Amino acid sequence: MSKIQPRAHQLLQPFPPSKKTAETKQAQASFKTVFKQANELKVSKHAAQRLNDRNIQIDDKQWEKISNKMTEAKQKGITDSLVITDQAALVVSTKNHAVVTAMGRQEANAKIFTNINGTILMD
Repeated sequence: MSKIQPRAHQLLQPFPPSKKTAETKQAQASFKTVFKQANELKVSKHAAQRLNDRNIQIDDKQWEKISNKMTEAKQKGITDSLVITDQAALVVSTKNHAVVTAMGRQEANAKIFTNINGTILMD
């Protein structure tokens, strides 16, 4: 004789469609803000000063391309990289999504870069 007793099946009512409350919408907006800020390219105080001192101008479109390439490099395991553009050489941290320092392209020609594990060449 089996000790397992059959039970009557209960019909479960489906949940009504959920309605987003103001709190839920606010939480989603906060998450989006935090996520966007986490993925924004940061420029360290030191790098900003170097860009200014060396009169290096990088437009928003180029910054966006650099940021995208940094994200791609991070996905490949690169943590610290040298980014070479037509006018500048930037040492960046993909871990922090930040520009650490900057120098003009001509100045970079005679330099040896250490503590990097990747290079990003920009068009």
